[in-house]
Amino acid sequence: MLLPRIIPCLLVHNKGLVKTVKFKDSKYVGDPINAVKIFNEKEVDELIVLDIDATVENREPDYKMIENIASECRMPLCYGGGIKTVEQAIKIFNLGVEKIALSSAAIEDSNLITKIAKEVGSQSVVAILDVKKKLFGGYDIYTHNGTKKQNKDLKKFINELQSLGIGEIVLNSIDNDGLMQGYDFDLIEKIKPSINVPTTVLGGAGSLEDIAKLVQKFGIIGCSAGSLFVFKGKYKAVLINYPNNEDKKKLLTYEGK
Repeated sequence: MLLPRIIPCLLVHNKGLVKTVKFKDSKYVGDPINAVKIFNEKEVDELIVLDIDATVENREPDYKMIENIASECRMPLCYGGGIKTVEQAIKIFNLGVEKIALSSAAIEDSNLITKIAKEVGSQSVVAILDVKKKLFGGYDIYTHNGTKKQNKDLKKFINELQSLGIGEIVLNSIDNDGLMQGYDFDLIEKIKPSINVPTTVLGGAGSLEDIAKLVQKFGIIGCSAGSLFVFKGKYKAVLINYPNNEDKKKLLTYEGK
């Protein structure tokens, strides 16, 4: 039985693990290495780690941090943050990372996707699209932690990314980030038909039922979340958690409430 990929997304800010709400109000939730160790024990499918400081501060990736995380990580690891050149990407792959994620760099230098894909294969190059609803319909793409709106049509840009050799697209809803009230199904319905590569959805999951609804509506799709896997209960106590294999199988037969 093919199960959906369920992927925790960890945000690193000031070298600590944080969680945001609508890309603001970051709350410290622990040490990234400790979180990785716990996710190892829980046999996580894959892990996304995003350094949300690197691009905003216009600095290179923190290679020592990446090396520490990659050496501890026993699941496929995707890293994003501050990558602007092929050389930086290759250095990160050599540290043990399986995928690199591009956001602003994919817009500022789209040829970077093709160059990296030629070196390591398209399957290792991911585009993260942070999007926000427009006032009168549609979606805008943002970079730099949701502070810089890009003059790009979302569907056209997705087609461009695919023609350049992108191997995976992560759709991240800024509007739903940290709210734990469910994924933005309107976004996925509008955009998924345009995507011919593996797709991961991020932003809004607050329960395993939210993941179940996503899977049953859209099929085998990457289901990513942040708050869901670091908080527990209505008071959002910090507790690293993740579904076991039996819980994952139940997601495919979920019938709703």
